[in-house]
Amino acid sequence: MEYAMQVSLPVISRLLKAHDYRLRVNHKVFQGEGHPERDRQFAHIRGQRQEHLSDGQPCLSVDTKKKELVGNFKNAGQVWCQEAETVNVYDFPSQAVGRAVPYGIYDLAHNQADVYVGQSLDTAEFAVDNLARWCLSELPERFPGAKRLFIEADGGGANPSRSILFKKLIQERVADVFDLTVTVCHYPPCASKWNPIEHRLFSEISKTWQGCPLRSFDLVLHYINDTKTQTGLSVQAHLVQAVYQKGVKVAKTVLNTLNIQFHDTCPQWNYTISPRPQTIAT
Repeated sequence: MEYAMQVSLPVISRLLKAHDYRLRVNHKVFQGEGHPERDRQFAHIRGQRQEHLSDGQPCLSVDTKKKELVGNFKNAGQVWCQEAETVNVYDFPSQAVGRAVPYGIYDLAHNQADVYVGQSLDTAEFAVDNLARWCLSELPERFPGAKRLFIEADGGGANPSRSILFKKLIQERVADVFDLTVTVCHYPPCASKWNPIEHRLFSEISKTWQGCPLRSFDLVLHYINDTKTQTGLSVQAHLVQAVYQKGVKVAKTVLNTLNIQFHDTCPQWNYTISPRPQTIAT
């Protein structure tokens, strides 16, 4: 014979706690199987980085930080203040001033970073234009006479490893214009957190503006410029007003026009683009 018994919520709570039951959130642990060439690629990136640094050539870590709605919206985190900031209840994009697209370029040799805050789309053209802006303004001062450039990038986003457009623009707007031999190494899938820019720059920007509503693009630039660390990180923010379009496609045959050499090690992720003599700017 079955008996029904009524038990109060406090009793149930005590019984659950006695057996180590708690309200818990999901814990991200399992990464899945790593790519079989992951370790080989990591070693290749370290080797290329050390070779360029030892030769006094620029080494850059690049990526796009999380896009941010600009307006009177809640920003995660806490900040010391006497009264909490009042923000909109809902984060409707229609109520935003715009969307900030922060593309970061971190100079490993000097512990300096430049963040180009776009207001349009995160595309390959946006990424390469920012690299060209960096070469125009920062390269002559930090690396006078540089002939080579090393870039560490993720395998997706604005600089995907499979993108022919990204390679074409690196050739036309960086290698040819600045007479630079550009080596690009992409991180394997699910390994972007090892890109130095993630923990040396982006995490520090997030700490700087945590709990602070990003009500205008001027404030976005202010917080980025104000980002510093005890190890001497300095950051410059730049507003990019150019408009970019998604879906720009180029034919595979374009690769034949590039002065590109794929590396023997993981050629799907590593390549060097050299300037074409006939197009070097005078």
